[in-house]
Amino acid sequence: MITNLHIKNIGIIEDIEINFNEGLNVLTGETGAGKSLIINALNIICGDRFSKEMIRKGENQSYVEICLYEPENENSLDGNIIASREINSNGRNMCKINGRMVTVNELKDFMKKLIEIHGQNDSQNLLDNKEHLKYLDGYIGGKIKELKEEYKKYYTNYLQVKKELKENYGDDKERQRKVDLLKYQFNEIEVANLKNKEDEELESKQKLIINSEKIANTLNEVDTSIGENAIDLISNAIRQIEKIENIDQKYQECTNSLKSVYYEMQEISRDISNYKDDIYFDENEQKQIEERLDLIYDLKRKYGNSIQEILDYKNEVKEEIYRIENMEEYTNNLKVKQQELIDKLNEIGMKIHNLREIEAKKLSNKINENLQDLEMKNAKINIHVNLIEDFLESGKDRVEFFISTNIGEDEKELIKIASGGEMSRIMLAIKTVLAGSDSIPVLIFDEIDTGISGKAANKVAEKLSKISQSHQVLCISHLPAIAAIADYNYFINKQIENERTITIIKKLEENEIIREIARISSGEVNEITLNYARELRCKKMAS
Repeated sequence: MITNLHIKNIGIIEDIEINFNEGLNVLTGETGAGKSLIINALNIICGDRFSKEMIRKGENQSYVEICLYEPENENSLDGNIIASREINSNGRNMCKINGRMVTVNELKDFMKKLIEIHGQNDSQNLLDNKEHLKYLDGYIGGKIKELKEEYKKYYTNYLQVKKELKENYGDDKERQRKVDLLKYQFNEIEVANLKNKEDEELESKQKLIINSEKIANTLNEVDTSIGENAIDLISNAIRQIEKIENIDQKYQECTNSLKSVYYEMQEISRDISNYKDDIYFDENEQKQIEERLDLIYDLKRKYGNSIQEILDYKNEVKEEIYRIENMEEYTNNLKVKQQELIDKLNEIGMKIHNLREIEAKKLSNKINENLQDLEMKNAKINIHVNLIEDFLESGKDRVEFFISTNIGEDEKELIKIASGGEMSRIMLAIKTVLAGSDSIPVLIFDEIDTGISGKAANKVAEKLSKISQSHQVLCISHLPAIAAIADYNYFINKQIENERTITIIKKLEENEIIREIARISSGEVNEITLNYARELRCKKMAS
């Protein structure tokens, strides 16, 4: 749910913060006070287009920040989500989600899973056939979920097989050219007779050969220092201290230590002598190593970053040569596999279709019942589930909502017949039916009550109240029935400060709510309208 909305420098809004709550939040106020600007701000944070003319006069930027609490959202921090959008007069946007910079499209994709806005001119979802399918499947729920998951598994394999069949290496000449190239690559690697990590061993040998002269000179110096100097000096020291080792224990220990050093030095001297014997410089071997390494580096440049990658590529080439040379057999096997997948997709797709057809009638009836309540007594929604030849990710159906608004008229696509007010009530009817299965946590209705009154107004209020039991609902309204049913009421007003008009918003206390209901019921606050407001509010309290 939305916990806080912060708006700066949009139209007459200078700087306001609104704390919202669970349930039904209703915003009322006089015309021109800034109600539509709040909806504009919500559209902006949801990734809609923004005109720089909306920036408050004299300011260089506008800013909208929204805080939401959604504990089950994977992008939340301890359940909290903070999204912001800053728009400068030069057109530059800065969007963030929990402090991370995102693009406007990323912000839009993220927010559309959390907030849905509906108004007189904002019912695009209802006009999008893809959304019609989502509405129906959302209503069906778990009964269709497993079927769709099974279908999607086969659908993914089907797309892969279809792609492989399409990429069949072209005509005979093209296939032959491809085979010739692959065989050349295979033979080049095969002839090289590579061994894994061979390059590391060769580089080590090359390093020794290149530095052989330096190593030899150094070892000779060390051998002379140890063998002709150090060992002789230690030997002489041992002979001298042996003359007094019987006088005191400590001299005996010193003798033993010197002997240990003497033996260690002899061992080191022998090792160095062996190292000297191992040193050699063979110009031919150096040349062979360099040529071998050049060959390996050349193959790495062409086929992989390591010998193992080159060998892996050789195996891939071998398999591809086999596929091309046995294209007919390979293609036939793919076609058999494709047909098996088609049969399975048709089987599961038909189960999905039959289920959708049955449930579409139930959903149509429930929506129509709600339309009756909303004083659209002659309107009838009919959800068409048309089976198509193509395979789609969600099955083989094209789902579309049709409507007939008057008795005796043919039904037509929703987009071609319904007015703005009718669209709002149709959306409200659908949302009422789908309240339990709709995954969007926040629903915003912008003056969807325009043009209705009486019983229809009361029914709209009831529907909004019902939806608010499973969603957070924000509603801008002029109807006293809706204001009376609200869990929380907010009053939007404008005032003059420092010769500038600014919007202010206030959460109303109970006595203020009564006065506001009275005001919007007739435009005047008097004892008659106050009594009417109290009566409306009592119905809310009683429920």
